[in-house]
Amino acid sequence: MTELSDREPPRRRVPGPARPARPAAAQRRPGPGARPAARRPAAARPAAPSLLRLGSPRPRLRMVALALTLVLIAFVVRLLQVQAVDASTYAAKAEQNRYVVHTLAAERGGITDRDGVTLATSVDAYDLTADPTMFTRAQLKIDDGPEQAAALLAPILGQDQATLVRKLRPANKKLRYVLLARRQTPQVWTQIKDLRNALIQKAATDPGTANVLAGVFADPSSKRVYPNGDLAAGILGWVNDTGRGGGGVEQELNKELSGKDGKIRYAQSGGRLIPTAGSAETPAVPGSDVELTIDRDIQWAAQSAISEQVKKSGADRGYVIVQDTRTGEILAMANSPGFDPNDLSKADPNALHNWAVEDAYEPGSTAKIMSMAAVLQENVATPLTHVVVPNRLHRGDRLFKDDIDHATWDLTLNGVLAKSSNIGTILATGQLGRTQAQANKVLYSYLRKFGIGSYSGLDFPGETKGILAPPGKWSTSQQYTIPFGQGVSLNAMQAASVYSTIANGGVRIEPTLVRGTRGPDGRFTPAAKPQKTRVVSAKTAKTLAQMLESVVDDQEGTGTKARIPGYRVAGKTGTANRVDPATGKYRGYTSSFAGFAPADNPRVTVYCAIQNATKGSYFGGQICGPIFKEVMEFALKTLQVPPTGAKPAALPVTFTP
Repeated sequence: MTELSDREPPRRRVPGPARPARPAAAQRRPGPGARPAARRPAAARPAAPSLLRLGSPRPRLRMVALALTLVLIAFVVRLLQVQAVDASTYAAKAEQNRYVVHTLAAERGGITDRDGVTLATSVDAYDLTADPTMFTRAQLKIDDGPEQAAALLAPILGQDQATLVRKLRPANKKLRYVLLARRQTPQVWTQIKDLRNALIQKAATDPGTANVLAGVFADPSSKRVYPNGDLAAGILGWVNDTGRGGGGVEQELNKELSGKDGKIRYAQSGGRLIPTAGSAETPAVPGSDVELTIDRDIQWAAQSAISEQVKKSGADRGYVIVQDTRTGEILAMANSPGFDPNDLSKADPNALHNWAVEDAYEPGSTAKIMSMAAVLQENVATPLTHVVVPNRLHRGDRLFKDDIDHATWDLTLNGVLAKSSNIGTILATGQLGRTQAQANKVLYSYLRKFGIGSYSGLDFPGETKGILAPPGKWSTSQQYTIPFGQGVSLNAMQAASVYSTIANGGVRIEPTLVRGTRGPDGRFTPAAKPQKTRVVSAKTAKTLAQMLESVVDDQEGTGTKARIPGYRVAGKTGTANRVDPATGKYRGYTSSFAGFAPADNPRVTVYCAIQNATKGSYFGGQICGPIFKEVMEFALKTLQVPPTGAKPAALPVTFTP
């Protein structure tokens, strides 16, 4: 008993998991040489249920996780690209779509005459535009929206209906902007708005009515207006569809007149302004006003006179220039035929010029004053020098004659100018050198001093400097025709400047057309002073003025129709063979008259030329002399220039031994 108590109590056996029973044969394995036991019939046992083994889900979960990881990586990469790499690009696109920038057109400066009378100005106008996407069936619920809109707009805009339909239904279906018409008056835009409001009111009572004008808009602009119609059109020019000067002063001073455009930037949504998003604006700087030297009233007188004579003579064209002899300022520059810059659609394209500076032609006898200036200045003759003028003169390869047949004349040099003798002029200028070649060089130098072969100084668009070849290139006949104004070409401005030089005591002042500009701040900036050049002495200029008086006052002179009662007038006629621009051959005549008054105290120069008169007389004294008189009388009265009251010099025409 004692031994049993000293032992540890017996541990309780915990039953483990049931193990499948081994087959009996497996439990007892016979040793070597043993005889297999006899089989006993096995007791009947119930069959064990079969177990179904499911596939593992882990591979599929790994595939899904991998796919999700790749998708997330793609999103992250794209996010990094948008937020970091391409952030500025997308921000710019967003800004572009959100913000709209419009140009604020600068107001174009006006043009006035010397007294501030408006010659060109700008008024409010609208550029009419449309959004083609607002004329589709999706917007209007009708198929013929563009056709209905075009039918309403065509008579208002004066455009073809089919043209408007093509603009409202463009080939590019995504196009959001088309220009219907530029620079329309406020009245035109008001008509369109009234029609649009009428459609809105009708749609309120009739749901089937479509507002086919809802997609028409107006952008503020300006329109150039010329209150005096065709007056001074050749000087002023016009403004083209792009808002730039297309000719004349509008083109020459386009930069000063245009100013500087501004711009406005604002946020929008669906084409509407977002007031709370703020905006940025750079104001436009208006253009400067330009003050010309011309006098509107004198311009009107000159234009009326030349237009009437051109029509009466059946001429191609004509021009008149009026110049202040003391300052070189142009008081008038008139062309005929002209044009109305308010409506260029009705203008003759050939009239869209200032032919007074663009037309190069042979002046004829009005150029003889330069030959006489050279003869007097070089002291080879005086007004009283005896000049024997035969009926014909053989020089070089030609036989020269005067405009009329005559017996041998005994004239003074003054008489040669008064009777406008070609032969007498050839004989006089031949004394300028020991040889004809030397004489040619001397005459050429004086022609250049008078401004022939050079631009006048106006800097006017399209101006010609004429044609004056160097003396070494004068042909055999040119040596003798250039002294009386054939074989050399100039423009009307150059011709007028020659006579103003004589009237100004022999000093040539470059002609000017602009007095100055007035900026947006109201400050007036005068134009640069013109260049002055001494051509001949004051004594020579005074003598020439007295000789020119004989052309008008003497009964034997060719310019008697230019006389002005109470005033001493100096002038010269001209009738030249004209080169036809179309054929390059001589056909027709250039008729002209140039002069100044008062002759003894000059104030105004007037030059007139008519090209290819086909009706009545073609002599310069007959058709241009009266124009000179009419325009000169008006100018003297307008400028309040009184007669001097002095008696003319009355130099002799014929030579008396």
